[in-house]
Amino acid sequence: MLELKNVNKYYGHKRALSDITLSLPRGEIVGLFGENGAGKTTLMKSILAYHSFSGEITLDGDPITKNNIAKISFATSEHSFFSNLSADAHKTFYQEHFPKFSEKRFVALMDFFDLRHHTPLRSFSMGQKNQFEVIMALCQGADYILMDEPFAGNDVFNREDFYKVLLGILEPNETLLLSTHLIEEVSDIIGRAVLLKQGCIVGDITTEALEESGKTLMDYIKETHRYRSDRVSRALNDLRGEDSQ
Repeated sequence: MLELKNVNKYYGHKRALSDITLSLPRGEIVGLFGENGAGKTTLMKSILAYHSFSGEITLDGDPITKNNIAKISFATSEHSFFSNLSADAHKTFYQEHFPKFSEKRFVALMDFFDLRHHTPLRSFSMGQKNQFEVIMALCQGADYILMDEPFAGNDVFNREDFYKVLLGILEPNETLLLSTHLIEEVSDIIGRAVLLKQGCIVGDITTEALEESGKTLMDYIKETHRYRSDRVSRALNDLRGEDSQ
């Protein structure tokens, strides 16, 4: 289990995460949702120890160190690969460092995305680079897979088909934490939704509980965030008022 207890993160005097307490058991697909700046990326990078923080983050009861960090993988649109190396060169590198690397999964996903094996990654489009990030995160052999806006630059057909493939390849012991703004697209693949607002967890609900309540995921998010349905009309009225002056 991945556990966060009273995690706080500051950037200078600004509090980016506020007393985050969260448990992620094995075998879950969890959606992490929130507005821009809500703290989603900061939360993931704190789990990976990319950031300093106060509080406690443990993996199966142990602090996350170089001894167990291989149990966590990360896909980000910021890209973490070597742009002058080919996809197959990355595969070789990962195989040397991650004993549980799945070559079978790698070959299947490279074929699914129709990516080139032997050309430098710098020649890939932005969408293809993001696809490759996802491939490496899924093939590393990690128990916990973190994805931060992994589908940026990908067309709707690629995304839709990939969700189906993702559900088909994840093992029962693999946990996926997925941060995305594509709420309606992922509502059918996640089993739980965690909502962040201004660095705080403001919602945590299973999709089963949502179904029982008769609410959609989007309804729940809007309600929890106290979304104002009149914000567009108010803005337009304000603008029209300025024009008439």
